[in-house]
Amino acid sequence: MSKALRLSEKWFQRGLWLVAFLFAGFLIGFGGKVVDNMNLVERPLQLDQFIDARQLSAAQGSLETAKQKAEEAQAALDQAQQKHKVAQANTRAARETFDNWLATRRVTARPEQDPELIERTRQLDMLKAEERKALAAMEVQEQRRLDATQARSAASDRIFRLQEAAQEPFRKASQQRELRVFGYRLALTLPLLLIAGWLWKTKRKGTWWPFVWGFIFFALFAFFVELVPYLPSYGGYVRYLVGILLTVVAGRQAIVSLQRYLERQKAAEALPDTQRRESLGYDTALARMEKSVCPGCERHVDLKDPTLDYCPHCGIGLFNRCTACNARKNAFTRFCYSCGTQAAANRA
Repeated sequence: MSKALRLSEKWFQRGLWLVAFLFAGFLIGFGGKVVDNMNLVERPLQLDQFIDARQLSAAQGSLETAKQKAEEAQAALDQAQQKHKVAQANTRAARETFDNWLATRRVTARPEQDPELIERTRQLDMLKAEERKALAAMEVQEQRRLDATQARSAASDRIFRLQEAAQEPFRKASQQRELRVFGYRLALTLPLLLIAGWLWKTKRKGTWWPFVWGFIFFALFAFFVELVPYLPSYGGYVRYLVGILLTVVAGRQAIVSLQRYLERQKAAEALPDTQRRESLGYDTALARMEKSVCPGCERHVDLKDPTLDYCPHCGIGLFNRCTACNARKNAFTRFCYSCGTQAAANRA
């Protein structure tokens, strides 16, 4: 900000910039909500929408039935395994008792006539039969579980094949939906950017400039932050092509602007000194000289040199003498710093 501004004017300028940023912030928040809700304009797509409903329902029903049967078979198998363990334990205990009994008893010459030996053998055979029965029941439940697991796997494979067949139409439909939603966002943000460009060109220095700049910030944010991330990719080709296009357009505009600027500067430097001085704004001239830049041609000059009164590049007067006290002063100031006399060019 130029030192030529009044102190209160500087603070007012800062306050107005704050207004501009606050205005932009509220617009950005509001615009962000609108852009986000653009995604709700069309119903979100799901993969199941591209699968035959009857086939999918049948496969899902088979899967649920197989899962239920597998769970039931697993529960029954757990019970059968427990019963088999109990039968095995009973058999082992009876076998140990029988072996101990034989060890402590003198076996008769004709065991078939020994009632106790026959009874114990019969009981042991019964326990062994119970063990075999429990084992058979366990094998039945294992077979049931295997059948249910295979049925579940087959149903899962069927669903997977249905989903795999639907992937391509789902992808194409998603891309088309993405393009449409992007089009809605573009239709909203592109006019904002065009309006912002028009405001920047015609209204940025007007009375209502804080709101103008606030709208410009909002439009830039809406376009480059709210829109660009939603640009369809298609493997990166679209984004790179858009980037190339924007770079070419921006680069061309920058080159054209530079050429126009150089032409204007060349034409301005050909004008008489008085006419060039009148075309320069007071604040602009002082701000450039504060940066040791010529107000006319914007080239660097050594303003600390006491012998330098004219720009060595374009010839515009930088310092002159007060008509009242002959003090050397800035040629663009309105009053002499030494005696306060109004500059001759600024007198009524």
